[in-house]
Amino acid sequence: MKITLEHLTKKFPGRGRKNPTEVIAVDDFDFEIPDGRLVGLLGPSGCGKSTTLNLICGLLKPTSGKIFFGEDDVTDLAPEHRGVGLVFQNYALYPHLTVRQNIQFPLENLKGADKLSKQEMADRVLEAAGLVQIEALLDRKPGELSGGQQQRVAIARALVKMPRVLLLDEPLSNLDARLRLQTREEIRRIQKQTGITTIFVTHDQDEAMSISDLIVVMKDGVVQQIGKPQEVYDNPVNLFVAKFLGTPPINLFSGRVKDEMLYLGEDQVLSVKDAPDGEVYVGIRPEGFLLREDGAMHCQLVRPEVMGRDVSIVSTHEASENPTIRSIIQAENHVDPEASHVQFDLRPRKVFLFSKTDEKRIPFRIEE
Repeated sequence: MKITLEHLTKKFPGRGRKNPTEVIAVDDFDFEIPDGRLVGLLGPSGCGKSTTLNLICGLLKPTSGKIFFGEDDVTDLAPEHRGVGLVFQNYALYPHLTVRQNIQFPLENLKGADKLSKQEMADRVLEAAGLVQIEALLDRKPGELSGGQQQRVAIARALVKMPRVLLLDEPLSNLDARLRLQTREEIRRIQKQTGITTIFVTHDQDEAMSISDLIVVMKDGVVQQIGKPQEVYDNPVNLFVAKFLGTPPINLFSGRVKDEMLYLGEDQVLSVKDAPDGEVYVGIRPEGFLLREDGAMHCQLVRPEVMGRDVSIVSTHEASENPTIRSIIQAENHVDPEASHVQFDLRPRKVFLFSKTDEKRIPFRIEE
């Protein structure tokens, strides 16, 4: 099911004298979600991603704009008639019902031509339980399940209606690190197996990048960038996107361009063809550093951290906007922990320039 959002906007009125100004939670969201894809809505708390999800499922009405499922305008359609399955952050399972009864509950409310027989409901429950691999848990109560198992029940309950669209609102935030990894892989498997168009809301960029076909990065209700996860990571349109994506985060510096050369402090570090002269922010991905004895960038060594297959070099530099710089290099590179400084050359494709006025990306040409 293709989903089209046309100039979608949601404003909330001000609250009393202390907060009279209205809040724009979603601002002119224009996007087409392709049929059968998994799209991640990504951004910090308060960016408007959950509001967007609630607009799509019908729990909120937009201030302006349109929502289409396929060719159908569903902007004013009640939630129960939209054919969506919604998985909440807190699972929202009924504690007094068994897993089987929790999954079956949405089917019991179907009426008219959609009404199912008891056998049809039982078959649907088994099919949904099979998708999330909880067939053996059907007679347990939610209180007897782990967090990951409860999450699977919530997903099965959303899938049992055979929805046209599956909406997941921070579905992994209550799980520990190992369960988060396992469950996000399960979500991707289920989405691939069913082919249901899925929208996944999260503030965790690792989750969004690992399972999404497309990611939508939001800030203050405004879409910053839309694209495939790797493309957005490799080509951020502004400083916010560059800083939000990446673990460890991007290293940020104050630099200057003069005669198509980039300077960090006194170090002339990179040729930046066609870049205009002036002060700039410089973002360097952790993997963008090459350890060299005669490298162009001189840093004061804090410590090397051995991470198994990689080594993380923690250092400082006079132009750094952060307290420390984190550089990821291959483990076979030896770093003397007693050394006072390290030197690097830079990988040009891992270096980004941003305007100091509007923080937009400044392009430059890389010499091959």
